[in-house]
Amino acid sequence: MRESGHDVRVVPTQSALEFVGRATWEALSGNPVTTTVFDDVHEVAHVRIAQHAQLIVVAPATANVLAKAASGIADDLLTSTLLMATAPVVFAPAMHTEMWHHPATQANVSTLRDRGALVVEPASGRLTGVDSGPGRLPEAAALAEICEVVLDRGSVSADLAGKRVVISAGGTREPLDPVRFLGNRSSGRQGWALAAAAVARGAHVDVVSANVDLPDPAGANVVSVGTGEELHKAVLELSGAADVVIMAAAVADFRPDHVSKGKIKKTDDDSVPHISLVRTVDVLAELGTSGGDRPLLVGFAAETVDPGPQLVGLAAHKLASKGADLIVANSVGVDRGFESAVNAVTIVSASGVERDIPSTSKAGIANAVWDVVLQHLPRAGDQ
Repeated sequence: MRESGHDVRVVPTQSALEFVGRATWEALSGNPVTTTVFDDVHEVAHVRIAQHAQLIVVAPATANVLAKAASGIADDLLTSTLLMATAPVVFAPAMHTEMWHHPATQANVSTLRDRGALVVEPASGRLTGVDSGPGRLPEAAALAEICEVVLDRGSVSADLAGKRVVISAGGTREPLDPVRFLGNRSSGRQGWALAAAAVARGAHVDVVSANVDLPDPAGANVVSVGTGEELHKAVLELSGAADVVIMAAAVADFRPDHVSKGKIKKTDDDSVPHISLVRTVDVLAELGTSGGDRPLLVGFAAETVDPGPQLVGLAAHKLASKGADLIVANSVGVDRGFESAVNAVTIVSASGVERDIPSTSKAGIANAVWDVVLQHLPRAGDQ
C-alpha cells in the first residue's frame, strides 16, 4: 500500500513481533511501531491513529483478534484502536481450518459483519505444517486490491449482500498446435478489480479466469479455464444461480478449425501454412437470448475507436444484438486499456449512456460499474 502512495501505520500485537520484528515494520512503513497504549502517552496513540485512519486492515486476523474485536476487548494498542475506529475496517482471517469453522469464530465473524466490518473469506491452500484447506491468508496483492476498492468508495457498505455474481476475466487462448495459440493481450486486471469490489460490497463472487497471471481475488471462488469453449461451459454452469453475470473476459471470436497434433514448422520451399478459422460460441449472446428468468447481463466492448459517439454507437449495437442489459465500452490499443493500471469507460444501456467515466484506476471503474448495476437490479419488494 505504501508503494501506491498511501501513508501506512503498522500496529502489531506483541505476538506478531515474534514473527516480524519492530525494526522491520518501521523500515517498511516509514513510521514508528509500538504495541501498547503506554508508549507515547502524550499522543494518546490509539485515539490519534483511529481518528486519522481512512482504512484499518487487520491481516492476518487470528481467531483471538476476531474474538477480542467482536467482544469489544481493548487490551493493547491494536484492539484499542479498533474500538476507537470510525473508518472502514477490513479483517483478513488466517488460521487452521478447524478454528475457522468453529462456531465461536463464525459467530464472531457474523457479529463483526453485522457491525459493518468487511471480513474477507480466507483462501484455501497449504497451512502451517502438513494441513491444507480454508484458512490461508490471501496473497498480499489480492488484499491490496480489496483495500483500494474500499478506499475508493470510502466505506464497506454491503449493498451487494445476498447477491451471487459471476465475472469472467482475462483472455482466452485457442491452440494452433501444441506450442502456439491465438490469443489477446487482456491481463484480467479489470475483471479482478470487479471481483474485489463485489467481495467488498458483500456479494458471493465466482470468477471464471482465462489465463490470468495474478493472485486469485481475495474472498472469491476462482474457476480457471483456457479456451473459449471452456469459458463457455464454466459460465453457463455458474450463471444458473447468479443474480449478475459480467463478461469482462476478452473471448476469442475465432478459433482454428483444426489443431495440429505436432508443431507447425517452416518448410524448405518457404510456403506458408493455411489456417482455417471458425466462429467460437458467443457466450454473452447465448445468455442474453436464452429467455426465461436470467441474471442481469453486463458485457464489455473493447473497441479500437476513440471515445465518443462512435464508441457509444458500437456499444449500443452490441447491447441490442447480444440481448445484454448493460455494455461497458472502452477504447483499447497498444498504449491503452489492456495491461494498464487505469481505464476509461462508457456504460451504455437501452436508455442510452448511463455513465461516462474518464481515466481512473480500475478499482474506481469497478465501483462505478457496480453502482450502475445496482440501479438495474430488482430491489426488495419489487415485483
